[in-house]
Amino acid sequence: MKRLLVAVLVMFAAPAFAAHETPASLDAALAQGKREHKPVLIDFQAVWCYSCYYMASHVLNGKEWDDLESKVVFYEADADKPADQAWMKKLNVHFLPTYVAIGPDGEELGRILAERPRDKFYPEVAALLSGDARLSKQKSDAAKGSMAAVADVLDTYQQRYQGNEGMAWFDTLPAMVRNVSDKDKRVALAKQRLLLLQAKDRKDDKGIAEAATRVLAGNIGCERPYVLDDLIGATESQHPDSRQSALAPQRAPYEQFLATQVFTATPACADQRSAVLTAADLDAALGDHAAEQAVLRRAIDLSREKLHGDLKSDRNLADNLRVYLVRAKAGDELDTFEKQLIAAYPDDYVYNYRYGRRLVEGGKPAEGLPYLDAASKKAYGANRFAVATYQVKALRALHRDDEARKRVADTVAAEGKAFPEQTKKLQEALTAAG
Repeated sequence: MKRLLVAVLVMFAAPAFAAHETPASLDAALAQGKREHKPVLIDFQAVWCYSCYYMASHVLNGKEWDDLESKVVFYEADADKPADQAWMKKLNVHFLPTYVAIGPDGEELGRILAERPRDKFYPEVAALLSGDARLSKQKSDAAKGSMAAVADVLDTYQQRYQGNEGMAWFDTLPAMVRNVSDKDKRVALAKQRLLLLQAKDRKDDKGIAEAATRVLAGNIGCERPYVLDDLIGATESQHPDSRQSALAPQRAPYEQFLATQVFTATPACADQRSAVLTAADLDAALGDHAAEQAVLRRAIDLSREKLHGDLKSDRNLADNLRVYLVRAKAGDELDTFEKQLIAAYPDDYVYNYRYGRRLVEGGKPAEGLPYLDAASKKAYGANRFAVATYQVKALRALHRDDEARKRVADTVAAEGKAFPEQTKKLQEALTAAG
């Protein structure tokens, strides 16, 4: 989940994972839900999303999934489609996967961010569908003095990335509720998480660092890597001594987190990738490069052990291994593995694209271009712009300028109207490459 948050979080999405046929559009799904008096469960996901691979392999299957599909209208949102992109913006979805439940009356029932183990996902979905997570109900209970409801409302705003709105709502509560709220640990932590969101919106590194430190002092479970990542980023410009003081106290609790919730036979946290990468980031920020490599090699070895040489057995784990090798700068080991991934998953664009991109970035445009050309035959929508960008870079590096211009023209002609922002960036890439 972690690397989905960076830059391209919601730009590229994917075909369906579920076995059942879904409505042709989200508007059609909502109309069907209203007509059949069923809630709509929307799955925002992507073909490059390793968290989505996890859900597809480990959670969205079996009897529990079949039972759930019988109770809801299920729709998989593809962010490469302009209509679904518009819905992502409308619902303020910033994280993949995100599961949003909407009632037959059109009110959001609640949402689940990121992957979950099976034993957590289905109870959470059941709670959403019961209506207990409906914001209007939570607010009503909060106004009556329920601290649990106050925390639930604040958490709901946090899930919707609405820090300002959440704190503004809190200020409307009766004084008798507000004045005792900080004595409740859940409420106090939820407020700090909204303050962290506000600081991030302002790009206020000092505020981010202060709020993240307070949040990290709480019991935040599997969200620890993401909040620590905020702290690491916010302290990047600090003097080394100040940064050391801010980050060093996080090392012991994070190592405990890894030992008890990640590097175990049955990890409590589904998103092992973010946990490992944040550990490596923390070690690097503290200047301990031996520890940085050690945690990456441990993750690499464990991933290989669990895969038993079968990359199709668990795509999430296989893709995690690829990223660990990238981060460890594993060189020849990574080249071999990426070619194996291309062979294992020949029907989508993503591994040809990633390998071709890495070759171009490494100064090998002639070697990278065939992989990018193969990716372009399978890419669609917004993904086509990502592939075309690196095709242009490779072609210009090879002094094949006419072909580069044609690639831009063809991509814009096919997809430009639906993706104006990507069109502009692709055209800028052509100019920059020159």
